[in-house]
Amino acid sequence: MQKNVGGIDRTGRIVIGAIAVLAGIVALMGYWAVGIVTAVIALAIGAILLVTGMTQKCPINDAAGVDTTK
Repeated sequence: MQKNVGGIDRTGRIVIGAIAVLAGIVALMGYWAVGIVTAVIALAIGAILLVTGMTQKCPINDAAGVDTTK
């Protein structure tokens, strides 16, 4: 798969992903009462955003024909 995530898209994925992962961890530790399901969902979404931002490859962008590296 070619790189298809760049620029502001990449930066946004990394920043929002890190925030979501931290929110999930804080919720799982009990410091934020949002529920375990919400915490796990936040962790999963954050991890996906971080991975796609760091690798610059997103299968959904690929399927949709979107390329933000240009």
